[in-house]
Parts: sequence; structure tokens; C-alpha cells
Amino acid sequence: MRFLLETEHADLASSIDAMLSRADVPKIVRALVDGDAQPTADLWSRLADTGVTALLADEEFGGMGAGAVEMVVAVEQLGRHCVPGPVAESTAVVPWLLSATGRRDLLEPLFAGQPATIAHDLLARRAADTASCSTVLAIRGSRLSTATVRDTHRSVDPTRTVSDVEPDETVADDVDARRAGDLGALATSAQLLGLASGMLALATDHARSRTQFGRPVGSFQAVKHHLADVAIAVEMARPLVHGAALAVDAEGATDTVPTDVTRDVSAAAVACGRAADLAARTGLQTLGAIGYTREHDLSLYLTKTRALLTAWGTPALHRRRVLEAIAP
Repeated sequence: MRFLLETEHADLASSIDAMLSRADVPKIVRALVDGDAQPTADLWSRLADTGVTALLADEEFGGMGAGAVEMVVAVEQLGRHCVPGPVAESTAVVPWLLSATGRRDLLEPLFAGQPATIAHDLLARRAADTASCSTVLAIRGSRLSTATVRDTHRSVDPTRTVSDVEPDETVADDVDARRAGDLGALATSAQLLGLASGMLALATDHARSRTQFGRPVGSFQAVKHHLADVAIAVEMARPLVHGAALAVDAEGATDTVPTDVTRDVSAAAVACGRAADLAARTGLQTLGAIGYTREHDLSLYLTKTRALLTAWGTPALHRRRVLEAIAP
């Protein structure tokens, strides 16, 4: 397998990064916390214009016909900028499922910038951010259906809710729930990887600009070592995400060596969760108490990281899957 990205992947990441930098996502997140959801809706419309929500949908249904590699490249940037909303669901799980079942009518609102969400009976029993979504789905066994929201619960991330849903109208009776779960876990891993990169950048910038005893904080060896540990964790996790994406794309191809896709996805989930958790703790150690405050952007990353660490499978579940694969 090749783990180096092609030029088009770098261009995709750069274009999304530039768009999100101009959008001032932290300001949008704070507006959402204050109850103003319009800036978030506008942001998702712009993301849809870039094709982020259409990457995994077939071209015959108006999608991009891209693969999991392109998806994780895009989602990492969404994590790096702390984009609110059901990211894994709207960029990976739902577009792939609706494309696989031929439901163009349900895809069109997503392509127009209205997020979609889904509850998965094995990995994500509650649907995220249903209030902002045009489409709410549920998977029970191999049955995919539209869903009705019953109860909505707050999350540690003030921009995120999770809802209990009830299956409604059947969309398809024979969907690949295992692959849908792998895509959800893979996209969440990429988002956590982006969050880790964003927190590392915030901590590094602070260490360079903050002075103590007449010297930048970043000049102290202990601070350097902690930040270096985060950088290593991020760079070690990224190839696992790309490798898992390659495995997802190669699954079912006759000219490739069979691989345990779920094992690769779970390995990426463990590594990215660990990197994001380390980045969060190191960021707080570097910034001190200001990192907790709403005024600093790090606080937005901290709460989203904490919420996503158990989304689409807990770390314990993914570790168990890896163990079962290597020591059956």
C-alpha cells in the first residue's frame, strides 16, 4: 500500500483549509452555543459547494464518485477547524448508504448543504445533531429506515446533541451495516486527527508567544518534549487513517490482497483517539487555566474531542476488535 497522498489530495485539503480559515469557524461555533444556528447552516452550505458531502456518493446520483481516502483528507480539515455538526454522518455514512440504495431524493438536500444524521445499533445508538438535519436515519440489523426523534440529550460539547430515534419508513432491507459502521468510525478518526492537529497548533503558537522569566515558554525543554510527543502521536496516527481508508476503498476488489478492514479502521480509531486525548491534555498544560475559558479557542476543541472519543465506537470496543483480529 502507498501512504503518500497524491497532488489532488493535497489540493483538496488546501482548498478546504483556505475556505474554513476565511469562514472564522470559532466565531461560528460561539454563535451556535449562543443559540444562533444560521452561521452554522451557512457554513454547511459552503462545505456542500466544495463537494465534501458528495465525495462518497456515486456520480449517477449527483455525487463525486470519490473514495474513502478523499473523504478522510477532507474530514481531517473539518476537524482541524473544529467544524460543528454531524461531520462523520454527513460526509461518510449517510451519503454512502443513500447512494448504495439509490435514494437520490434523500441525497439532494445533503448535497444542497443540509446535514444528515444516522443512528447505528452497534456503534452509534443515538443520532447526533438531529435538529440541524434534513434527514434522520437509523440502521437496525441490515434494515435502513428514516427515523423519528424521540428524546434529545445534551452533550459535553455545547454545540452537539444526541437523540434517541425510532425507525420509521424502510429505505432498504439489506444494507451493509458493518461497512456503514466502519465508515462512521473512520470518519470520526479523521476528525479526531484534525482536532489533535488544531490543538497542537494552538499550543505551539501559545508556547512561542507567551514568555516567562524573560523567555518564550516554548524554549523550556519540558514544554518542547510534551509538544513533541503530541506531534509524534499525530504523525503516527495519520498513516493508520490513510491505510484504513485504502483498505475500505480496496474492499471487494479482485486484484488486491484481502485484509481485515474493520481491524484497520479500529486501529486508526485507537491511534487517533489517543493522539487527540494527548493533544487536549498537553494543550491545557501549556496554556494553563485560560485554555478552559470560552474566550480561548482551545476550549472549543477540548469539548468536541471529549464528545467524539466515544462516538462511533468506544476506545475499548476498538481495542477489542484489534485484539480479536490479531489473536483470535
